Amino acid sequence: MSGDVAASVPVITVDGPTASGKGTVAARVARELGYHYLDSGALYRLVALRALEEGIAETDADGLARLAERMQPRFLDGRVELGRRDVTQAIRTEEVSRAASRVAVHAPVRAALRAMQLSFCRPPGLVADGRDMGTVVFPSADLKVFLTASLEARAERRYKQLIEKGLTANMRDLLADLRVRDERDSTRAAAPLRPAEDAYRLDSSAMSIDEVVAQILAWYRDR
Repeated sequence: MSGDVAASVPVITVDGPTASGKGTVAARVARELGYHYLDSGALYRLVALRALEEGIAETDADGLARLAERMQPRFLDGRVELGRRDVTQAIRTEEVSRAASRVAVHAPVRAALRAMQLSFCRPPGLVADGRDMGTVVFPSADLKVFLTASLEARAERRYKQLIEKGLTANMRDLLADLRVRDERDSTRAAAPLRPAEDAYRLDSSAMSIDEVVAQILAWYRDR
């Protein structure tokens, strides 16, 4: 897509920490508006999945970047395909989630995925969720939202997600894991997790998904 066309496409970014609900919310906002949806975290999960399968070390920034560059994922009606494989469930395991957080600290990996992320920006519009959508990837977005929630609320959400999938979960372990991820995401040298200066901040700890979606849509329509 040319720069002129991309500049004319409306973009909403929803950034925030792990388990803040940004993926569910962003997907709902996109559906309400009839826009495309980018789950940027899925791209890092895909890199992590392939690294685990190919035995590429999480510290090998250049090897991980080369892996990212040759990926050709497809996002189809809520499914994620890599090659001819449906990896929708595989990239949502806790092992891959933890690996993705470590893979994402590398600047070469983030650079390798940026062009892929930008390719999602096409008419009639885009809603993108992640950790650096409003600060790095789409700095000129029409609306930037930084969605957060208390550590306890996020751990409870993650716990429910895992139980609903039939997986085992331990609340104390989830709390500890979220603390580690928050620290890693906010202190990494490459695109640390932080609100954009012009982002609307929203604490969803005591809000339903419907309420969060309604607030974001109201902000967008006001602008």
